[in-house]
Amino acid sequence: MKKKRVFTVEEKMQILREVEQNGMLVTCRKYEMAQSLYYHWKNKFDYGGIDGLQKQYKRIDPDIRELEKENDRLKKIIARQALEIEIKSELLKKTAQQKRRSGS
Repeated sequence: MKKKRVFTVEEKMQILREVEQNGMLVTCRKYEMAQSLYYHWKNKFDYGGIDGLQKQYKRIDPDIRELEKENDRLKKIIARQALEIEIKSELLKKTAQQKRRSGS
């Protein structure tokens, strides 16, 4: 299995320029890359310029991550309490029905 290569922005720009001069097939074979990757880079460059070729990391703020964890924990607690309340109300209904039957 081949190791994944990471191209820098400068390398991507060089490849895009080289495609214009030498053609796509020749350049893609030279760099052993898929044609779809070239088209992907070209679209990013056409819409965003050099900034479009930059890596787009979606980093989540640690504070937000902690708040999400706390939110999930609280949701689980609420769900557990709602289930307990539902079970208790069903038990109360059953015991009330049994008292009516035995009392009648």
